[in-house]
Amino acid sequence: MEESSFVTALKNESLPALQRIPKSDLHSHAGRGGHISYIEKYANVKITPNQRPFESLFEMNQWLKDNVKCHLPQGAEGYLKQVEGSFVQAAADNVTVLALSFCVDEIQLLGGMESFKNTIDGLQKRFAPDTVLLPDLGLGYSTEEVNDLDEIFSYKWFSGIDIMNGAGTYTMSELKSICGKAKDNGLILKAHIGEFGEPEDVLRYAEELGLDQIQHGVLAAKSEKIMRYLADNQIQLNVCPTSNVMLKVSADYKTHPIHTLFANGVKVTINTDDLLIFNSTLSEEYLKLYKAGMKASDLEVIRQTGLHYS
Repeated sequence: MEESSFVTALKNESLPALQRIPKSDLHSHAGRGGHISYIEKYANVKITPNQRPFESLFEMNQWLKDNVKCHLPQGAEGYLKQVEGSFVQAAADNVTVLALSFCVDEIQLLGGMESFKNTIDGLQKRFAPDTVLLPDLGLGYSTEEVNDLDEIFSYKWFSGIDIMNGAGTYTMSELKSICGKAKDNGLILKAHIGEFGEPEDVLRYAEELGLDQIQHGVLAAKSEKIMRYLADNQIQLNVCPTSNVMLKVSADYKTHPIHTLFANGVKVTINTDDLLIFNSTLSEEYLKLYKAGMKASDLEVIRQTGLHYS
């Protein structure tokens, strides 16, 4: 069988060739999905990428504030420049399926759902017209979010919800109610889980919330039982290798849990998470894993998995 152009590009370790091939990025935060170079050009500054792993999420967010956001206007103007960068990067790396996560406070920043929807759609059409945008609504920052859900869902704009409950904002009962409402509105159910904490958290959230996909979920690799559950139920993990390395979830790419997860039949995709912070494009993510020992043919399976998302 003739090998695909993607496999050939990996074997040749050709980043330019990889950039020309369609890919999906299913785990990216809207204001953090652009490349540093885009902000540098806009603000006429030089930003030195962070070179060492962060000690915490707080340190990561502080780095973004001190090194990137300080060069942008405050409020909606600065935020939209970051989102614009996400679409520019998608077009540059031929990301044809893009699931960006937006939060309720970002909707409010742009004046409500009508204005927000029109603004983001306009940016996508202008900067990434060949990219299918599948937006996720990120939840878990404030219990006040639920007051806006009915109105937000009524627009039928979001494709999924992304539960981010690391701070324990919601009880499991409250999350079940939110997920039930989202499911009734036809949304894909996702949650950030299994990046930190315990492997059992992955199984608990997946079972109790009826998740379709999990953002990260890499701690599941520590449990054959949990991996079997994920594989049997076709629950997809949207994995972000460089994010995991830079947050000390994984020591390096060679020992990253994605190797174990894929070998055990778990559906996985490869994604960027916060490109503006971690400075690794989607094509570079694939190339890093190939150089770390993943077979090109296996990475092609993963690429195709992501493309079939839409």
